[in-house]
Amino acid sequence: MCGRFSLIASADQLRDRFGVQIREPLKSRYNIAPTQTIPIITNTNPEEITLARWGGLPQWAKDEHSSYSMINAKAETIEEKPTYREPFKHKRCLIPADGFYEWKKAGTKKVPFRFTRKDGNLFAFAGLYDEWEHEGKHVLSCTIITTRANELVSKVHDRMPVILEEKYEKAWLENSKLGILKRMLQPYPADKMESTQVSDKVNSPRNDSKGILAAEKNLKSF
Repeated sequence: MCGRFSLIASADQLRDRFGVQIREPLKSRYNIAPTQTIPIITNTNPEEITLARWGGLPQWAKDEHSSYSMINAKAETIEEKPTYREPFKHKRCLIPADGFYEWKKAGTKKVPFRFTRKDGNLFAFAGLYDEWEHEGKHVLSCTIITTRANELVSKVHDRMPVILEEKYEKAWLENSKLGILKRMLQPYPADKMESTQVSDKVNSPRNDSKGILAAEKNLKSF
């Protein structure tokens, strides 16, 4: 799964990397958690950053707080689940990021690690979004698609978010052939990634600062 990620990049870096307009102020985020508002790029508005709540909120939900667990969708069953079937066909998005976190069991403790590209560049998770309206309220929400872990991430967790190869990002938004889209949902190459232990401050979503990126002691990477 993917339960935390980071987007430290500046607005200018986002503009340059994805070729989008940014109308809302954005700040560096070191510890993005479910239910928080994040920038996404949708297939219906691919030239502009849109803000959405992380945590899918389907139209049949009774209130805006009922689906906190829908932060991830499994690539393997995305066409089968009623919640994701239609968004997969019609409401796909890119979710910009520069790292994500997973926890490795070490005895009774869980040690957090941050996974990034080796070159440090921005990337995009494959995502879905949906629009919810009820009693005058409107919420745009999104979900990160996950797949089996590659050789690097599997040392910590058995699943990982789908990081799209850059050459597939445009096609993810534009292509309507589900078979082609499904084949994009593969583990990102392990040899293009690296991982470093980070501070356990990341365990709390209230901590969102640069101090998260350095483990307090016994720094490890692989």
